[in-house]
Amino acid sequence: MEAQAQISVGGVRIFHVSDCYLPRLGGIEVQVADLVRMQREAGHEVSVATATRGEPLPGVRRIVARMPFDLPVHPFGVGHLTRLIVAARPDVVHVHMGAVSPFAWMGVRAAFRAGTPCVVTVHSMWDPVTRALYRLLRLAYGWQRWRLVATTVSNAAAAPIRAVAGPGVPVRVVSNGLDLSGWAPQPGAAGPGARAEVHVVAVGRLAPRKQPVRLLKLLRAARARVPGRIPMRATIVGDGPARGQMQRFLARHGMAGWVSLPGRYTREQIAKVLDSADMFVAPAPRESFGIAALEARAAGLPVVARAQSGVADFVRDGSEGLLGRTLGDLARAVARLCADPELRGSIAAHNRAVPPVAGSWPTVLAGFDGAYELALDQSRRSTR
Repeated sequence: MEAQAQISVGGVRIFHVSDCYLPRLGGIEVQVADLVRMQREAGHEVSVATATRGEPLPGVRRIVARMPFDLPVHPFGVGHLTRLIVAARPDVVHVHMGAVSPFAWMGVRAAFRAGTPCVVTVHSMWDPVTRALYRLLRLAYGWQRWRLVATTVSNAAAAPIRAVAGPGVPVRVVSNGLDLSGWAPQPGAAGPGARAEVHVVAVGRLAPRKQPVRLLKLLRAARARVPGRIPMRATIVGDGPARGQMQRFLARHGMAGWVSLPGRYTREQIAKVLDSADMFVAPAPRESFGIAALEARAAGLPVVARAQSGVADFVRDGSEGLLGRTLGDLARAVARLCADPELRGSIAAHNRAVPPVAGSWPTVLAGFDGAYELALDQSRRSTR
């Protein structure tokens, strides 16, 4: 197709729209900034529109309203974005959305007004409230007829979007992009199964919505299943408003001696912790992708995670780790790995020998190129 030749040879003019962007350093902001950098290196012409305040950056337009609060909203965002899109004449508008993204939603409307093909990437898992919101927006605007192409980061995250969007909106899975080269285990390092003490690690923000106290309950249940002769410790890296609640739980149940909460770590510090770990636990059921789990998988660790989360896209039960649907399943999986050094060692050997495909930038860029091709083709067919 003509669009395919343009993408593979001449590059594409891409106009990204995101509520938040650098200098903010959240998951979506960093992911979009990395995607912009990699697409420019691949030969695409890339610009960004955002409602985030910050210093001038090449190719970044900051549409910031004069309001008494610093939130990514603008009362006239649709008009501003429409004018920018018409002036820039991109081949495709690529909108990035979380659960609720008012400025990004304005970008979708602006792309439709400008008659420009639009790809929408949903970076989060839609919960029932979010699904209800987008059903209302569908009734109000009929966005399912706007010839959109949607992408999301995992099969688990794609299912609720397909349920809301219906057959009129293609939904493709394109994972987050990561440079996993720095997470490979050090040559000669003792792997899981070779140490007497079993070290369990988890990494993530200690926020109430992540339900980190459930992780402590999981560890407590696992410790009760592991024979007392097997020494066990756990490190939960991260910080957030639930930290105090977690500390009280540890003190109340006598777990402070073997479970530590060291706080927020740098990438280098996390890599050192993973070097000393025997397994990684990702217990959140609504994890849309699981960046920390993928980093642990790249570091060669067995991963214990929910079968209904995005982690299941790159961790198969019994191969790269163990999966379960309930907290009890995960507790039994952790206990099983603690008590079975041969199983820990075999999974770790597989993970060290076979690098993960998910998250590699060539795969991610090819996935978005395919989504752009589909959006361009849909637009071309609609004008015939």
